[in-house]
Order: sequence, then structure tokens, then C-alpha cells
Amino acid sequence: MRTLLNLIWLVLAGFWLALAYVAAGIVCCLLIITIPFGIASFRIAAYALWPFGKTTVERPGAGAGSLIGNVIWIIFAGWWLALGHVFTGLALCVTIIGIPLGIANFKLIPISLLPLGREIVPTDRPFATSTV
Repeated sequence: MRTLLNLIWLVLAGFWLALAYVAAGIVCCLLIITIPFGIASFRIAAYALWPFGKTTVERPGAGAGSLIGNVIWIIFAGWWLALGHVFTGLALCVTIIGIPLGIANFKLIPISLLPLGREIVPTDRPFATSTV
């Protein structure tokens, strides 16, 4: 079922969302100080491309740098992205077929608001963390 939902998502919304996040990541990587935002944007792009079967967890050891970065992110980009996900999620929920896609769009809101200090993991291993 996840594969079918991911394929429908990829065609209707995932490809365009991932493309937008990749473009934002490239722009963020142009300046040295915004490279962490670019890397976070690339992670969100991968998540937006294939969201079913994945979830986000807090990364252990993410400290004050992530907090400060998330505050800056919310001010300049996060709330715009979250608002876009709310509106597109509501639009997708208008039809019965679109409800799972709308829910997936709502699932992207927390990471679009606070991307630093989060990790994307498979749903069957929600407490798994990377060693890097």
C-alpha cells in the first residue's frame, strides 16, 4: 500500500515539492553561512519525494545551534512552507482519494517548520538514529 501511495504522491505532488526544496537547497548553499539550511532542504526534498513509510525523530545531541538555526529558519522560510503545506493538504483532502495525500502533506509541516535537529527514519524503526 505504501508503494502505491508513494507513486500517486510522486506524480501529483512529490516531484514538484522535491524540486522546489532542491532549488531552495541550492540557493542556500551559495553562501557559506546558510549551508546547514541547504542541507536541511535537501533532506526535506528526499522526504517530500517519498513520504509514506517514513517519519521524523529528534536527533540526539542537537543543541543550541539547531535551536538558533530553527528560529532563523521559521522567520525567513519555515512559516511560508508550513502555510503552503496546510493549503495544499486541505485542497488534497477535498476528495476521498486525496485524503491520504493531504495527510502526508500535513506530516511535512513539522519538518518544514523545524528542520534542524531532526532525522528522517523508516516508520518501522522510529527510534533508530544514525551514528554520524
